[in-house]
Amino acid sequence: MFEVNWKEIATVGMVLFAVIDIVGTVPIVVDLRQKHGHIESGKASIVAGIIMIVFLFIGEEFLSIIGIDVNSFAVAGSFVLFFLALEMILGIRLYRDEEASSASIIPLAFPLIAGAGTMTTLLSLKAQYHTINILIAIFLNIILVYGVLKSSVKIEKILGENGLGVVRKTFGVVLLAIAVKLFAANVKGLFL
Repeated sequence: MFEVNWKEIATVGMVLFAVIDIVGTVPIVVDLRQKHGHIESGKASIVAGIIMIVFLFIGEEFLSIIGIDVNSFAVAGSFVLFFLALEMILGIRLYRDEEASSASIIPLAFPLIAGAGTMTTLLSLKAQYHTINILIAIFLNIILVYGVLKSSVKIEKILGENGLGVVRKTFGVVLLAIAVKLFAANVKGLFL
């Protein structure tokens, strides 16, 4: 549990970065700022981090209560990641959220930052990597999320619509490869 491995941290960090897709959600963040006014970047980041950490620790126990093993959840998670990647690559929306009146916690912290894809990914990663490395990767991603939320207007101006599209599609391909790897690593466990 306490084996710090920088390669694992980098891998888990990139997976979470691709799933959270905070740079790809900059247009959504800008739109939320226009609709709801000021967004509390710190509050949204902290709440998202807490949600991820809590789910990392109790998610597996929750699954055992309802009779699902981690390999099954990881395989199911690989399908969720696969469809998230398709959304990012093809520019389509398979999952739609309802409109909310408040923006800092809902829909920003949950489900945009710490949503179903992130939860599935965390439990799937827990099946392959040490918990301490996942925690460090979560912490690093939350710092990055905070920075992006604070400077979302600047980022949008710098990258432009086309730049954001390229970033989103690039991380979509990375996420697709991760989904395939996750499926291959855990599908064998279903038949043992």
